[in-house]
Amino acid sequence: MGTANTEGPAAADGAPRDDTTAHFGQDFEAQMAALDGELTAEEQEAIAALPSASALLIVRRGPNVGARFLLDSDVTTAGRHPDADIFLDDVTVSRRHTEFLRHGNAFEMRDLGSLNGTYFDGVRIDSALMTDGAEVQIGKFRLTFYASRSDLAPMSDR
Repeated sequence: MGTANTEGPAAADGAPRDDTTAHFGQDFEAQMAALDGELTAEEQEAIAALPSASALLIVRRGPNVGARFLLDSDVTTAGRHPDADIFLDDVTVSRRHTEFLRHGNAFEMRDLGSLNGTYFDGVRIDSALMTDGAEVQIGKFRLTFYASRSDLAPMSDR
């Protein structure tokens, strides 16, 4: 990962300094950007390409950082069960944890009686109407919700 630098300037006592330089890959950079809430160019393109009446969830923390899940049907389930539409493989997630319901161009998130609960912007909820940029927490997973840009434009004109 890194190498010791013994050729650089000496420390105050005259001994060579033992500096280490570390190089990190793109995966690490993507994880750091996710923690800052920054979108990669690829994520920005994916969000811009969303058709009307769809949305995107992007994993920001927890296992699978950077994973993206498309919400484009009337009901999308999330949980630890292999048949879930959004499979979140961690013991902190119930088998049937949460569902996302599409109502026209809007999405609602509903907890399905999960043990650890479902959180919307840090608040435990039974159900909540999704807003663009909201943080969703399902077990250890923290995801950000992005609505279709074509659906947001009419709202900003009001």
